[in-house]
Amino acid sequence: MYLIPANAKRGQYIFGIFRPVDLIIFGIGVFTTVILVMLLPMQQTWAAVLSISPAIFTGLLVMPAAHYHNVLQLLIEIYQYFSGRRRYVWKGWCIRDEQQWAMDRKLD
Repeated sequence: MYLIPANAKRGQYIFGIFRPVDLIIFGIGVFTTVILVMLLPMQQTWAAVLSISPAIFTGLLVMPAAHYHNVLQLLIEIYQYFSGRRRYVWKGWCIRDEQQWAMDRKLD
């Protein structure tokens, strides 16, 4: 078993920040923005805001967030917290648990 430094995972990301799925999400937003810019009249404010909103929205989703990988991961964690089980069962440890664990290990 090896100890892995906490920042070693950044080496697996693209540019040290993005996962492939993050770039796919952002790419879809930029592609949608390009299509909307070509289709909608840019002289009107509502059309300009509507056309650039997919790139801005997906850019905000893949933006890094403190203590999480990015805002998308933060939103997923918030959703799982509020939609999942809210009762947390915690069992402490004591000498009896250690003895039982040791006996179980001998049987294996």
